[in-house]
Amino acid sequence: MVEQKTNMLIIEAERLLSVRNYKAAHANCIEVLKLSPNAHAPFYLLSILTFDHGNLDKSLELVEKAIALSQGKTGRYHAWHGRLLTNQHQRDLAVNAARAAANCPDNSAQTLDTIGVVLSRSGYHSEAIQHYKQATDLSPKNAAYWYNLGAAQQFVGDMKEAELSYTRAIEIDPTSHKAWSSLVSLTKQTKEKNYLSELKTQFDNLKRPDERLNIGHAIAKTYEDLGQVQDQMHWLEKAKKLKFEAQAYDIQNDIPLFQAAQKTLHFSYSKCNTSEAAPIFVIGLPRSGTTLVDRILSSHTDVESAGELTDFALKLKKASGTLSPYILDEETLLASQRLDLGQVGQQYLQSASKIVPNARRILDKMPLNFFCAPLILQAIPNAKIICVRRHLADSVLSNYKQLFATSFSYYNYSLNLEDTAKYCVQFDKLMAQYTSNLPSEKYTEVYYEDIVADTTKAARKLVNFCDLEWQDACASFHKNSAPVATASSAQVRQPIYKSALARWKKYEAELEPALRILKEAGIQLD
Repeated sequence: MVEQKTNMLIIEAERLLSVRNYKAAHANCIEVLKLSPNAHAPFYLLSILTFDHGNLDKSLELVEKAIALSQGKTGRYHAWHGRLLTNQHQRDLAVNAARAAANCPDNSAQTLDTIGVVLSRSGYHSEAIQHYKQATDLSPKNAAYWYNLGAAQQFVGDMKEAELSYTRAIEIDPTSHKAWSSLVSLTKQTKEKNYLSELKTQFDNLKRPDERLNIGHAIAKTYEDLGQVQDQMHWLEKAKKLKFEAQAYDIQNDIPLFQAAQKTLHFSYSKCNTSEAAPIFVIGLPRSGTTLVDRILSSHTDVESAGELTDFALKLKKASGTLSPYILDEETLLASQRLDLGQVGQQYLQSASKIVPNARRILDKMPLNFFCAPLILQAIPNAKIICVRRHLADSVLSNYKQLFATSFSYYNYSLNLEDTAKYCVQFDKLMAQYTSNLPSEKYTEVYYEDIVADTTKAARKLVNFCDLEWQDACASFHKNSAPVATASSAQVRQPIYKSALARWKKYEAELEPALRILKEAGIQLD
């Protein structure tokens, strides 16, 4: 009788939790624990409830209790544990949890999808695909599972399968805004084949900022493909407006971060030595050609890309012990003056090497590492840093056009055209300081335009800077089959093209407010 009652209470608690009736769900869980103190399901449900209320540490404690009581035999507990660890940026532990979940029998579609999400967010896209596929096999009418599968397939370069998965998600749920933006971004829209009618109808009925952002970007991308610049920019503004207002972003809040990065140029540290092979960091504004440089260099047999790692900033944040809510901020950068950066560098290398364990040279292409460039060279003296530059007006345009992950607040500047221009100006000023102060044998700049003009010449310079022997494969980067976890995943699998050069000139009238900001800052446009 007790077991039957507790089972019914747990089932009801899950239902109550699903509709966010937290008080009643909590009461049910406590009632179960009174009847059966060693029951594990209540701790799992209480972990979810606690997480929903913003207490991540308590949530971790509760799910770990559930895992212990279930003797580690319940897949969904491990999968949820992995998600929580991912939120805490504990990638290695999260991956271990996901794999523990995968080894449990009779996993549900939801658990399999969660395993895939943890692996994807940790950079293991190929491994994630098998779990997404199992999820869609078990629950073929769940649009979210098909979308997640499509995203992983796109990352590993399987564009045809990604398109099919996105299309399937939309067939199941015509309002799947992420699937729509991904599908339109992945495929060339034409006058004969586009989705403008469906997308505009959806947009008019949407109220949530993220939904309008995704659908509006899909409409803008369609107009871009059709060559209708004015309509494209009009829809970008409409798409971003509600999200911009909700975020209340202010460019003034970012300026102290740029100023702190400049101050790190003048910090004084004791020299630290490392015997590891020199890692390569590719930095720059997003959409400036960082992925292109990554593909050129990772086509070399001695170099393997680890993707866009947050590891250096995470290790810096942990070592600094700052209480600020952001991983990368003024307080943390300035606190680095009192740190043993050599230890931070060693911790970074240990963490990064787990992503690409057999790499002779690791390549990290997180664009935002540009804030940490001087600290990276102090922490890892033999590191090589390549800053990718692009005509600043084109950088403004490409950043404004891009649909960045809405959960990543560092790109909120792109929600407004003028703020995007102001951010790019700050970047340009900081890079000028880097060029003047950082050693040229460790830090260099390469222009996207130069790579396009003469790919082989630019590639040879990059390879030489990294102290590598030349390999012809570096000039044929589009044949590189490694995963690409960025917005450039489709473009970099094609031979070099020149259509992106001086693209801003086609948008000169629409970009006028941004161009005025660049000119006032002394930026030469021609």
